[in-house]
Amino acid sequence: MRTFVIIILTLFLATAFKSVEKSGYQLGDIATDFNLKNVDGKWVSMEDYPEAKGFIIAFTCNTCPFAKLYEQRIIDLHTEYASKGYPVIAINPNDPVKQPGDSFEEMKARAEDKNYPFPYLVDETQEIAKAYGATNTPHMYILRKESGKLRVNYIGAIDNNPREPKNVTKKYIREALNALLDGHEVPIKETKAIGCGIKWKSA
Repeated sequence: MRTFVIIILTLFLATAFKSVEKSGYQLGDIATDFNLKNVDGKWVSMEDYPEAKGFIIAFTCNTCPFAKLYEQRIIDLHTEYASKGYPVIAINPNDPVKQPGDSFEEMKARAEDKNYPFPYLVDETQEIAKAYGATNTPHMYILRKESGKLRVNYIGAIDNNPREPKNVTKKYIREALNALLDGHEVPIKETKAIGCGIKWKSA
């Protein structure tokens, strides 16, 4: 009986860890489209970009100190790579009840103040953040179009130094995009996202 209980417990734990490990998109997965409200009141999906080669998806917010540190770098990524076929789409997943500074009205003010050149969408239900497996702000994903589908090619951080842009030695997003544009494999496909934890809605 004791052996049977141990076997059952082992199988349960293995299943639980596997479930956690596989939460959200993994490298190589096909991402489904979304339809989320932009700060201008319009609804945005990736289908709205028929000429895009892929996307830089940035889960970010107004309030996290790390999101603020990376804000200009996300703008710069869009400025450089949108014309090459990889625009930024920013998504705020935070619950505004827990983080009032991330309300839709505050998002509109932030986007206007910083003159965002990309959509800044609100994930009101948090379903998109959960589907992606995003955990932090910022948390970055690079999707590449393949035969009309969107394949995940990179997950993680923007670079390896949030606080000191001048001291960055690994520009993960740029290196990944440059490789894809040159027809090569992404050199570093996954890194640890550095930032504040997403503020999830209470159950």
